[in-house]
Amino acid sequence: MANWIDDLAVDRARIADGTHHDPHGVLGLRERGGVATLLVYLPAARSANIEGRLELTRVPGSDFFHWQGPPNGELPRHPRICWRDSHDAPRERVDPYSFLPTFGARDLTAFSGGHEARAWQFLGAQCMRVDEVDGVRFAVWAPNAERVSVVGPFCDWDGRRLPLRSLGGSGVWELFVPGLGSGEFYKFELRHRLTGAVVLKTDPYGRATELRPGTASIVCDSHYGWGDGDWLRARRERDWLHAPMSIYEVHAGSWRQHGDGRFYNYRELAAELIPYVRAQGFTHVELLPVTEHPLDDSWGYQTTGYFAPTSRHGSPDELRHFIDQCHQAGIGVLLDWVPGHFPRDAHGLARFDGTALYEYEDPRKGEHADWGTLIFNYDRREVRSFLLSSACYWLEEFHFDGLRVDAVASMIYLDFGRRGNFVPNRHGGRENLEAIDFLRSLNATTHARNPGTVTIAEESTDWPQVSRPTDAGGLGFSMKWNMGWMHDTLDYFKEDSLYRRHHHQKLSFGMMYAYSENFVLPFSHDEVVHLKRSLLGRMPGDRWQQLANLRALYTYMWAFPGKKLLFMGGEFAHPWEWNFRAALPWWLTDHAEHAGVQRAIADLNRLYAQWPALHRYEFEPRGFSWLDCDDASHSTLSFARWSEQQHLVVALNFTPVPRRGYRLGVPHDARYREVFNSDSGYYGGSNLGNGEGAQAEAVPYQGQPHSIVVTLPPLAGVIFAPG
Repeated sequence: MANWIDDLAVDRARIADGTHHDPHGVLGLRERGGVATLLVYLPAARSANIEGRLELTRVPGSDFFHWQGPPNGELPRHPRICWRDSHDAPRERVDPYSFLPTFGARDLTAFSGGHEARAWQFLGAQCMRVDEVDGVRFAVWAPNAERVSVVGPFCDWDGRRLPLRSLGGSGVWELFVPGLGSGEFYKFELRHRLTGAVVLKTDPYGRATELRPGTASIVCDSHYGWGDGDWLRARRERDWLHAPMSIYEVHAGSWRQHGDGRFYNYRELAAELIPYVRAQGFTHVELLPVTEHPLDDSWGYQTTGYFAPTSRHGSPDELRHFIDQCHQAGIGVLLDWVPGHFPRDAHGLARFDGTALYEYEDPRKGEHADWGTLIFNYDRREVRSFLLSSACYWLEEFHFDGLRVDAVASMIYLDFGRRGNFVPNRHGGRENLEAIDFLRSLNATTHARNPGTVTIAEESTDWPQVSRPTDAGGLGFSMKWNMGWMHDTLDYFKEDSLYRRHHHQKLSFGMMYAYSENFVLPFSHDEVVHLKRSLLGRMPGDRWQQLANLRALYTYMWAFPGKKLLFMGGEFAHPWEWNFRAALPWWLTDHAEHAGVQRAIADLNRLYAQWPALHRYEFEPRGFSWLDCDDASHSTLSFARWSEQQHLVVALNFTPVPRRGYRLGVPHDARYREVFNSDSGYYGGSNLGNGEGAQAEAVPYQGQPHSIVVTLPPLAGVIFAPG
């Protein structure tokens, strides 16, 4: 047996050269020909021993050390290797190459099949106990790499020391490293098979990342104690289709900041954002992407960490605390999630193992030229498992109540932003068939695994049935942003009131397709950047008219069928475009005109939640009826909102001219009281209205058996209820 070291000469050379795919087949404790042998590789070690008592012999001219002896149990199953490094400092670890693979066949099969939704439970860095030994199991999918190592401070970032073993055709590499635990910094070092290039990559499944500009992953083992059980139980039974949903869209980095410009952490956000959202009456918070990203300027939309909350605001458990506190306060939390593209950063997913692994190879299909980003290969089964798992990870590990899926149009159209230079699908069309199939799988999977959660598509085209069930041919989203309504509405409101009569159809047209999807009405961050001006800045007229127009816009939005979404700052009439580098100008709320708009939003939210007529049938025709949609000459609209036992009458005047003696059709012989008036002095208006209400008359009008005569204030909306 003395020649066993020589027999391994080729394998030793490959390990030393960083090209061996199976170090476990060479290193570690083995029985060879009735003899126990141990081979370890310790670059730059001066000397080494086993358990502090058995000397290891250096293989001449190398950094390999060996031992052999009788197979009588003289060595433990997992021997502890001790050595002195190049500085003569003592080092030790339990031999990682003495452990068998810890993967189950089921995990690898499901992952390779493209339908695994829990891959974070076995890929990445897992704190675990194997054979009574604590450590971290590292695993990564890199099928085209020649060698993969885990590196970090624990091995002096030396890729020669801890190479992983290949688990065959799955393309997964794995290594259990004893003695490591939560908080360790690490990366994967990969050697490309074709070029021999060696690169460092952040773990695609890493659950935490160091603060930018650092890019190392951090081993993360959460034992957070949740307190939102009541919320989750109620969520499973909640009829969200017929419940109010008013969403406050938040960029965590600029909602508020410390005086020196530092970001709030997740706990500080919980302490200040939650009471504010409750006071304003929003039902949900939607966070712009808090998945890890290298560039602040991307607002999180160029994600590198699909399983890692950004460290800008603290640890993963601090994000859990924020969501937990929201739930205990009765507030839902949505995550802006980005499966449509990813950045080219060298430490990220781009050409991860030296090939186009996560992206399409052909740049005509795999690149977004306008954004400078790469497109996921939705046809690759392991990529589908990656994205499915990311979606379920946020819903299950962090208790998010839903995902707003960014840029769906860029996923489903092969020619998106390509100006004709695209690769058609197998039928010659422009539809990305594999992306469409993935989206259906995404929605079916998340809804089945997490009942009560929602998915919301930001989809800007007329693609049919985005929010219809997959078994009916739809994409399966819960809801879709109503981009057509948003554009038409803002186009109308930017017009001077003198000319609005010529654009009246922009407001009435939305009802032609209002029930084709389950719509969210969005005034999002995208509408207050890139020289579009703020919502207030788009309004015509002097400052009084601008504020009145904005209050009328919000009244129209909250009274119109559809869930609501408003970007932060809009609720107090932020007069400038959003600056992601600075906190919102909260000092404006000390001024009566801005505080008035803030109060109007709070009251509209309360009205929306308290009156089923405004939310019960938002997605069904029986919840709405026009009274008059054709009064272009006076630029007014009037309609009724309905539930089973309730109705409200809404009238809006989009000119600065008061409309006195304005007749509205109503269904009942009753006194109608004014329950909201955006021109109220409480909101900063002129206080013209109908304080004593209006008694219905037996005068049929607008298709109703009765009518009331009211005053419509200038640039305002009023809402009436019987009783």
